[in-house]
Amino acid sequence: MRTVIAVAAGGGIVAAVLIAMFASSVPTQDYSLDVDALKDEQSLFTNARVVLTNNGRLPVTNVVVDYGDREEKVDMMRPGQKMSFSPPEGTRLDFVTVTADNGISIVKEYRAPIKLPGMIGS
Repeated sequence: MRTVIAVAAGGGIVAAVLIAMFASSVPTQDYSLDVDALKDEQSLFTNARVVLTNNGRLPVTNVVVDYGDREEKVDMMRPGQKMSFSPPEGTRLDFVTVTADNGISIVKEYRAPIKLPGMIGS
């Protein structure tokens, strides 16, 4: 009897976790972009990228990635689509501004990855 109760309780917990994971992955806004700006400073060079993800329910149009002195444009990003951009040589890597139709305007500071001893680039 106790085994049946334990199995039922364990199954209920697993079901609750799966439902929570699914609910958190469903888009809640019509128009939404996620911006991840990364700069990895090495001893001889700096590797930088900007990754955009359309995490809304509808396509995002007229996306502009503005590096400060230069910009890149994308006509449309479909829901779930991810795009990666490399800032042009000589661009300041303080922050990036991303704008799009439907009121999207995001200013994101570049983040640096964690450096651990013994890892390449540390």
